[in-house]
Amino acid sequence: MDRERIFLIGLSGAGKSTVGRLVAEQLGWQLVDTDAEVEAATGRLVPELFAKDGEAAFREHEQSALASAAARQRVVVATGGGAPTTEAARRVLAAGFTVWLSVSPQTAAARLASEPGSAARPLLAGDRRARLKRLLADRRVHYEQADAVVAVDNCTPAEVANQVVRLWRESQSHPYVAAMVRTPAAAYPIYVEQGSLARLGEVSRDLGLRGRAFIVTDDQVGPLFGETARRALEEADYRVSVFAIPAGEEHKTLETVASVYDWLIDERVERSDFVVCLGGGVVTDLGGFAAATCLRGIDFVHVPTTLLGMVDAAIGGKTGVDHPAGKNLIGAFVQPRAVVIDPSVLETLPERQRRAGWAEVIKHGLILDGELVDQLEASSENPRAMLSATLIARSVAIKAAVVSEDEREQGRRTLLNYGHTIGHAIEAATGFSAYLHGEAVAVGMRAAGIIAVESGLLQPASFECQQRLIRAYGLPERVEGARIEDVRRAMALDKKVQSGTIRWVLLEDIGRAVVRDDIGDTIVRKALAAVLT
Repeated sequence: MDRERIFLIGLSGAGKSTVGRLVAEQLGWQLVDTDAEVEAATGRLVPELFAKDGEAAFREHEQSALASAAARQRVVVATGGGAPTTEAARRVLAAGFTVWLSVSPQTAAARLASEPGSAARPLLAGDRRARLKRLLADRRVHYEQADAVVAVDNCTPAEVANQVVRLWRESQSHPYVAAMVRTPAAAYPIYVEQGSLARLGEVSRDLGLRGRAFIVTDDQVGPLFGETARRALEEADYRVSVFAIPAGEEHKTLETVASVYDWLIDERVERSDFVVCLGGGVVTDLGGFAAATCLRGIDFVHVPTTLLGMVDAAIGGKTGVDHPAGKNLIGAFVQPRAVVIDPSVLETLPERQRRAGWAEVIKHGLILDGELVDQLEASSENPRAMLSATLIARSVAIKAAVVSEDEREQGRRTLLNYGHTIGHAIEAATGFSAYLHGEAVAVGMRAAGIIAVESGLLQPASFECQQRLIRAYGLPERVEGARIEDVRRAMALDKKVQSGTIRWVLLEDIGRAVVRDDIGDTIVRKALAAVLT
């Protein structure tokens, strides 16, 4: 891929031309607008071409303009909204760094309404917002093939341009950096690319890791991916040892951590060595904690192998283990050196685990990204088709941004706990074995939604939107075998409790969450009664 070509794709109204000009100015490159190129080459305006010759003919002209732009060096190309819909154009786009400027149909329609001549756009005749929504549904599969995504609804063109330039610069050394976490304690990349597990050794060398590699995995993931990870590290001239813990949340304990300590010490681990946490959320939490505390801290790299691990557990530096009284009560904030995400490993993920992972993706949309909720709704009939690197990268970017702003959960990061207060309590009350984390969180989100509706924060229609999504992705709405008093006891130990009062993360609307500490006990009991059977 030629990294000195940047292609901007996305719906009309995303701001591709304006952002392209600002990116070109920052980099000192040339800007090419394919619509303008087509008009210059044909001597006719785009609406006229559509009206007289049809869309197919226009796409041929557009393809020629794209090919001409791609033949140049150091160029930023603002494409038409439908450019990625033809195979020939997609081949051209693959020759550069492609950024999807993701805009909601509502925002795009509002922007276009104030644009001179926008009424002449042939594909947007009639109800502009409805037409944009349809175009987005039709084109999303092509937009998702971009190397990077920037959500533009709440950003100025200058802010979007800065993000594009930053992503391009980060791509110079690693073409699949989806996001960066930047905290006072550390800064590290999150890589998302098909096949990246096989590049683990290369990534580790680029990170400056020079000692031996100690892979911590579990007895289910190890047989599937342990050898691939070992071989990738050995090809980069690392000496490698592997240790597998028993799989399952019930083994996320100090006793299991002690077994990892015993192995590392028996292997004569040194502070120049590093740990690779290869597995789901249990492995990344526990392995990271063991690395952070052995020899008072050695480096570690997360390689999550579950959807939940990819979009949540591996990002943000939360490490630790469970206590019989509650989930994640023992641990520390310690950031990894990197997170390496290979979506192809999800092909082997059991269906139940895959469904559980959707809970965290849905949560990200519900609290911070309404357009992601729209995307999830549009694809709910075929969730497997959504398991793209682009979708994972989008969800990863949401969490990375929040973590970067609030490393130790003292402010905005608290929003990421939506559904977790009751979800964690359900896990503890059922012995950490009856329900997967994502399943418990889904039930917790339903309870939180009931609390928000009863408190007058959330409209019932928005609550039903949440529940339709949870049902569509195969997640439960209630649990069995958990008594209300046991759940309430576990809730009292929740990490968000301050001065004996629970700080609830609740929705005000889809895509907007708040923290409240004034929820009455009667409402909480009503919510618990609705989800515990």
